[in-house]
Amino acid sequence: MDKADSTTNLLTEVKHTPKGIVDPRATARRIRLATYPPDAALAPFVDYFWVVQWNLQDRAPETQRVLPYPNAHLVFEAGRTAIHGVVRGAYDRPLAGAGKVLGVRFAPGGLRPFISQPLSSFTDSTIDADTLLGMPAAEAEALVLQRSDDRAMVAQAQAMLLAVLPQSDDNALLAARLTAAVAAPHGPASVAQWCEQMAIGERRLQRLFADYVGVPPKWVIQRYRLQEAIWRLAQPDAPDLASLAQELGFFDQAHFSGQFTALVGSTPLGYRRAQLPGAG
Repeated sequence: MDKADSTTNLLTEVKHTPKGIVDPRATARRIRLATYPPDAALAPFVDYFWVVQWNLQDRAPETQRVLPYPNAHLVFEAGRTAIHGVVRGAYDRPLAGAGKVLGVRFAPGGLRPFISQPLSSFTDSTIDADTLLGMPAAEAEALVLQRSDDRAMVAQAQAMLLAVLPQSDDNALLAARLTAAVAAPHGPASVAQWCEQMAIGERRLQRLFADYVGVPPKWVIQRYRLQEAIWRLAQPDAPDLASLAQELGFFDQAHFSGQFTALVGSTPLGYRRAQLPGAG
C-alpha cells in the first residue's frame, strides 16, 4: 500500500467522520476508512468508492454498527462479494482478525440502470454480482482484492463498471435529486412537504422509490434525521437534546429519544456522554 493510502482515515477527525457511523470515537481506533471519487462517466450512478481496513489480530472480535443511507452497494470482500440492498435497521458488522474491503456506494437510484430488478426486491439482503459485473463474482473479487493499494483496487473496480456502463436514466437522476432534497439542511420533515417542495405526486414518489431506491420515502426522511442526530451528538459543540429534536422535526424529545434508542442502542444523552473527549 502506498503512503497516501496507508495514512488516509476519515474517522480520525470527528468533524470529517461520515454521518451514519455509530460511535466514531471507538471506530477510529479499530478501522481505517477512505473514500475515492468516481470517474466522470460513473458520477451519475456512483457516489464514491470506499475502502475499510482493520487489524484486530491481537484483540478480541468487535462489532461495528452503522446506520445505512438509502444507497445500494457493490462490495468486494474475500468470499463474500455481492450487491447489498438498503438495510432498513442498524447494520452490525462483526470484525475479527485482519481484513480489507472495497465498496462501491451507488447514488440513490444509481444501481437500478445496471440491473433488471427493482431495488425493493432485495432490501435488507444481497444478490449475486455476476450479472452486473459481466463475469463470475469470484473472478472479479480476485482481480480487485489482489491489488496492492487502495487506488489500484478502485481503478480495477471502476474499469469493471465502465465496461458495463448503462445509458443515462432519467428516473435514476430524479431519485438522486429527490433524495438530495431530503438530505439538505432543513429538508422536508414529511412526505407531504417533500412532494410539495419537489412538485411530485405522492403515488409517483412511492413507486419510484420502490423501484429505484428500495425503501419508502417516509423511511428516507426518518433515516436522514437520525443520521444527522448521531453526527451532531458526537461533535464537541452538540446542542441540547430538546433543541436538536425540534430542529430535526421530531414531534417532541420523547419521540426523538425513542427512535434514536431503538436504532443506536443507547439513549441520546448516553450516546452524547460516551462521545465526549476522555470518555471510555
